[in-house]
Amino acid sequence: MLIKTERPSRRQVLRGVLNGAAVAVSLPLLNAFLDGNGTAMAETGKPLPMRFGTWFWGLGVDDNVFVPKTTGAGFDLPKQLEALAEVRQHVNLFTNFNIFNDGRPNLCHYSGWVALRCGSAPSTRQSKPGQSLDCAISDRIGSGSRFSTLNLAATGRPRDSLSFRDADSMNPAEISALELYQKVFGADFVNPNSASFTPDPKVMVRKSVLSSITEQSKALEQTLGAADRARLDQYYTSVRELENRLAMQLERPPAAPNCKVPGKAPADMPIGLDVERVAARHKAMVDLLVMALSCNQTKVFNVLYSDSGSSLTRNGQEKTHHGYTHEEAMDSALGYQPNASWFVGRAMESWAYLIKAMAETPEGDGSLLDHSLLYAHSDCNLAKTHSIAGIPMFTAGKLNGRVKTGLHIDGKAEAGTRLGYTLQRLFDVPLASWGTQSMETARELGEILV
Repeated sequence: MLIKTERPSRRQVLRGVLNGAAVAVSLPLLNAFLDGNGTAMAETGKPLPMRFGTWFWGLGVDDNVFVPKTTGAGFDLPKQLEALAEVRQHVNLFTNFNIFNDGRPNLCHYSGWVALRCGSAPSTRQSKPGQSLDCAISDRIGSGSRFSTLNLAATGRPRDSLSFRDADSMNPAEISALELYQKVFGADFVNPNSASFTPDPKVMVRKSVLSSITEQSKALEQTLGAADRARLDQYYTSVRELENRLAMQLERPPAAPNCKVPGKAPADMPIGLDVERVAARHKAMVDLLVMALSCNQTKVFNVLYSDSGSSLTRNGQEKTHHGYTHEEAMDSALGYQPNASWFVGRAMESWAYLIKAMAETPEGDGSLLDHSLLYAHSDCNLAKTHSIAGIPMFTAGKLNGRVKTGLHIDGKAEAGTRLGYTLQRLFDVPLASWGTQSMETARELGEILV
């Protein structure tokens, strides 16, 4: 039965037949429903998988106690970088790279991270000029694993995600270790090292419903505006990802010698933005993420430690991290804001924890980190002035020997998109250039390439 070309209803479903059984797919929330306000594996000889991950912390740094005095290898570690002492050999630090607004306003705690993720500064807080680079990389390497991406927010808030296809298609974050465990290692998990494998008949029933509603979906699209068509396409994409995940569960997964399935679900943690609580939540989620990567459940991930307007708190003190960046005076003897700087130090401890956890996880002839590339950055440089000149960035990992590590690179005030372009090219994303206007670049950072 074909639907009529009239205004769709929120109660409308797309109906069809699959394997002789009737199926129905509910529609996502569309504008049309709203009013006008609205190396190699020994067993197979195949290369070890490449992984990509991003890590984010809010409210930047203070160059006086963050930027090393030396560039190249063996760079010094100022106060805000002291937590990286054990992992410096795995890290590249990028300073003095800029964001150019090209006449658009500097949207505090927003313009910087959006530009570094999609290559162009936004014009409003509702705009995102393109998809985030993790999505482009996932499209290249994400197949063959259950989850195209895993998104985690140590803040405990699902809206704290920096992964997006466009402004209307944000990828929500997992917000607790318990929820992450249930998603990855719950009832649908298939142990890749199990001695036996039997497809679950319930999975066979759930698989592939979109094929039965193709004609209806085409007719529906003709009644929608451009924004709704884009939103519906994103919805179909998410359903296809679910179908692919179910299809994989019907096949015996490839062996993963270093996969260690967690014995039991972690305890749930109380909500809150106290630094110690956020650090504990981050640690628990990272531990599960490392297991998920080792078990080939995903190849792409995004971790958010604190949001761009960080409201993290410190036990015994009234002000938030954000409050200190604006209200705390510079200490004339130290040359920086001591309380605001303390929060940056704690963020670097959590960044170091992720790097160390992956570096200490064996895989093939090296470690999980050796076969990965991580990208970390903030939303601004000095939060007190909302500066987007010199936003700090990092990479970690060698990506199967493609990337040099242990370097400090001075960007000489060039566009920060040079690093994002380089990352995507390393994963063979087909780009002639990346970014727009003053942010457009086709120049890789050769200093880090092998």
